[in-house]
Amino acid sequence: MSDKQDLENNDSMSLTSLRKYLFTDIDADKASAPLTAYCFMTGFINSVSFSAIFLWCAFQTGNTLQLGLAIARLFDGQHDYSFHIADKQALCSLLTFLFGASIGRMGDKIGCKTRAWLVLGTLIQTVFTMAAAIAIWKNDQTSVADVRDDPAWTNALSFVCLGFMSASMGLQGIMGKRTNTQFTTTVVLTTTWCELMTDPQLFNIRRLVASRDHKILAIGFLFLGGFLGRALLDRIGSAGTLGVGAGLRFIVSLSWLFVPGKAAKR
Repeated sequence: MSDKQDLENNDSMSLTSLRKYLFTDIDADKASAPLTAYCFMTGFINSVSFSAIFLWCAFQTGNTLQLGLAIARLFDGQHDYSFHIADKQALCSLLTFLFGASIGRMGDKIGCKTRAWLVLGTLIQTVFTMAAAIAIWKNDQTSVADVRDDPAWTNALSFVCLGFMSASMGLQGIMGKRTNTQFTTTVVLTTTWCELMTDPQLFNIRRLVASRDHKILAIGFLFLGGFLGRALLDRIGSAGTLGVGAGLRFIVSLSWLFVPGKAAKR
């Protein structure tokens, strides 16, 4: 009887320790690896959407502006009331990006810097990416468009794929932002470029400077992700490339478990 109680006590202690480990805030300053991987995924996923329809599924500034231009066409005197395919795609990307970002509210309740949320949130990104891969795999259209006026994706399944890709990037963006590091959102790097160019330590190459070096990592890995994404796209198509992206995101989700916790204040 005593052995059974000891076993139950040990199990209870193990579950308590696991829960405490999962719901401990990470040390964001030591999360460079998964955040760099986030930046890589930004380039990787965007290479798929841009190659097919000349639209960045993670960069919503352009999509918002494009919708403004679409409305302006109504008043140009030519009476063009058609909803162009490019405008439909921009609206789809924007709305689903916002949906993905809104899922980040779950993290505010769980704890936006806890291992539990960072793992769960990245797993949700993985599911979205896999759903996008399946949707475009069922699609019979090509992966690369030759000219802007003739996008490779136009049917309903391509909109499903675009929506899932954009939602994954929206969720990634708010999760990156909530960590409050030099990587910012890991999605939009315009601010990163500006801050890098005005960093007081930009040319101090004799020492490591986190505020500068992390921004360089973010930009470099986004570029690398785009390069490798397009290279894979030419070999295995959109579905295969997104499948690889889902696998990479799964690995990133597990990597959050190994980020050190934030030291308790004394």
